[in-house]
Amino acid sequence: MHNNPWQRAQAQLKNTAKYLSLDPLLEARLGHPDRVVEVSIPLRMDDGSVEVFEGFRIQHNNIRGPYKGGLRYHPKVDMDEVKALAFWMTMKNAVIDIPFGGGKGGVTFDPKRLSEGELERLTREFARKLTPVLGPNLDVPGPDLNTNEKILQWIREEYAHETGADAPAVITGKPLRHGGTDGRTEATGLGGFYALMETMRLLGRGHSGLKVAIQGFGNVGSFLAGYLKEEGFKIVALSDSKGGIYVPDGIQDLKAIQECKAKSGTLAGCYCVGSVCDLSNMEVLGGRDISPQEVLELPVDIIVPAALENAITEENAKKIQASIVLEMANGPTTLEADEILRKKHVMVIPDILANAGGVAVSYFEWYQNMHDEKWKKDDVFARLKDKMDTATQAVYENAKDYKVSLREAAYIVALKRLYDAA
Repeated sequence: MHNNPWQRAQAQLKNTAKYLSLDPLLEARLGHPDRVVEVSIPLRMDDGSVEVFEGFRIQHNNIRGPYKGGLRYHPKVDMDEVKALAFWMTMKNAVIDIPFGGGKGGVTFDPKRLSEGELERLTREFARKLTPVLGPNLDVPGPDLNTNEKILQWIREEYAHETGADAPAVITGKPLRHGGTDGRTEATGLGGFYALMETMRLLGRGHSGLKVAIQGFGNVGSFLAGYLKEEGFKIVALSDSKGGIYVPDGIQDLKAIQECKAKSGTLAGCYCVGSVCDLSNMEVLGGRDISPQEVLELPVDIIVPAALENAITEENAKKIQASIVLEMANGPTTLEADEILRKKHVMVIPDILANAGGVAVSYFEWYQNMHDEKWKKDDVFARLKDKMDTATQAVYENAKDYKVSLREAAYIVALKRLYDAA
């Protein structure tokens, strides 16, 4: 079973390398991270006790430019996961064609358990420990699971404090007033929307009225849902980690649902008619409650795993009824599931293409910082569309040329670019 993400990443590399008779030295370089940094973070808690946390930074590869990738705060952060995520960043940055390599990092803990003060002290200590291996031309972290602009700003401040010089470009995902970029919040969801639209165009398929089910209604899922709805897709199901809603005729008011989720802490029961959201509307709308797993098995045209890895497995791949999977999470499909979907002729728009909008706009932020520029949101979106369209076309063409899936084609595009840069 390839539920171990690092083993899966290596299998993907081997699998693709054979189409290109890849130089074994390059394959070996990509099969092993350049550098693995482990740090300990001793922390005085608010009650005076001391705990020691474990942090990582994996610098996978920098053939194409500085290491780039997020920092996550999560109890399940482990070495194999972070290594795989760093590898996928190297691939993603090559597919979307930005001059970055791949990195990833994190601290193993549950951020909900810490007070604001503890979180800040932990972050600043983590940043101090990482300072020697960070830098605008060396390694540029960004936000990821449970990290946000406030946390990234703390890291930037500590880096400045340690090095004696402020370098805005050492991190991306900063608050706007501190050198962040317009459009970063929408970037990943919007990028996925562009990738889907361009794929539909290349397939010669219309999209009006196509039914979509989205697993994961955080930043990415909610923006994506909004763009799809505006474009005439029908959003029929949404879920978060606790539960979901299914309205076969299409969900009308996404804004009301977001407010309802923010208020009650979960999507479940957010059946909205006008500004009233509650279970009594469920019958009116012909809806029903579903589990996050069920979202992926509904009779729809497109499913979007936008939550965590390994959402589509050997067990549920057989039950998928959609003809397109838009992967907005990292590594949401296991290798076994991929094989099942291929046999069922389900088209998978792979994560390293579909969710690359976030890192593309992170690159724009870095570029603006490095060149002391400030772009308008429209410019950011226009450049993002251009990046996503061009990458989608390259992946689509390679899939045709090599007679492979879009995922294999995305890796082929990435490996060719890494080979050219090596």
